[in-house]
Amino acid sequence: MAFIQIDKLLETVIKEKVSDLHISCGQPPVVRVGGHMVRLETKTLEPEDTVSLMKSITPERNQQELQEVGSSDFGFAFGSKARFRVSVFKQKGKISMVLRRIPNEFLTFQQLGLPPIIEDLIQRPRGLFLVTGPTGSGKTTSLASMINWLNTNVDHHIITLEDPIEYYHEHKKSTINQREVGVDTPTFAEALRRALRQDPDVILVGEMRDLETIESAITAAETGHVVFGTLHTTGAQGTVDRIIDVFPTNQQEQIRTQLSTAIIGILSQQLLPRKPKGMVAAYEFLVVTSAIANLIREGKSFRINSAIQTGRKHGMQLMDDALFNLWKTQLCDEADVINKANNPGELREKIVKAKKGLLEDDDNDGDDDE
Repeated sequence: MAFIQIDKLLETVIKEKVSDLHISCGQPPVVRVGGHMVRLETKTLEPEDTVSLMKSITPERNQQELQEVGSSDFGFAFGSKARFRVSVFKQKGKISMVLRRIPNEFLTFQQLGLPPIIEDLIQRPRGLFLVTGPTGSGKTTSLASMINWLNTNVDHHIITLEDPIEYYHEHKKSTINQREVGVDTPTFAEALRRALRQDPDVILVGEMRDLETIESAITAAETGHVVFGTLHTTGAQGTVDRIIDVFPTNQQEQIRTQLSTAIIGILSQQLLPRKPKGMVAAYEFLVVTSAIANLIREGKSFRINSAIQTGRKHGMQLMDDALFNLWKTQLCDEADVINKANNPGELREKIVKAKKGLLEDDDNDGDDDE
């Protein structure tokens, strides 16, 4: 019974293109569609239902981990139709699950609405490229599309370190090795240290979550590799500060110097409900010019936002300007863009002005530094 059920549920998820499936006791399965949680019209799940659903897809190793520490994450392939990132966990002593659908197809930069200059940046011989944003903002998808672009166009050795592996890449023009933390290697830091001996051109670090990983990523970027990394920060300015703050005070000056030479770009993103349905991404984009490298080195990261604003000719943009444009082009509701803004008050004011026709042109509303 339960096995049929998980198949049926996953078929629904794929057919309706939902992003997540939630399995929890005391209610029917719930799907997230266009940002909203919708209950499916099936039976309310009992504790034994969620246990058998969990057992039908969870590898032995992860069932063990669930018993020992109360939760476990893994990747799961539903035939050739789709892959899922699964988190199983206990709550009130019962089993719950969340399955995130990972699309099979890679999207192009155009389809994702990514700044075209990314193509140039990722072909640099070395440097650190960061993709940041809250959980579920599409970081994995953006990175997968960049790795896929390189894999298709350049003869590189690409190593990805992921937890768990989400998009599966095949060797195209590049050779690509994907290592899963917890299966192929114990930690990101360990895998990153080893990667440098594996003749890589490009290394993707799924999460830069501790000092050791961040330090190794910066070193790898300095020594002639392109390193992609993700952080859960919002905005380019916040990302630079966050990286430096991870280090003890007496190392921060040295890290600023290293980071200023290593970093090539920061892409921050958020997903918003799109009218009438679906989702759309808003991007903040920082290209590290020599002027911005100086700001990082001198500890003047508070001036990064105004530097992004004056750096439009390099393809840079601030999150709030991207959000304003989504409102202006009527892709998103006013409430949704204000909700995601770094500076909601200013954005609201700008929208009010725009409605009254008081904005001459995007360039001369001259937002000052914070």
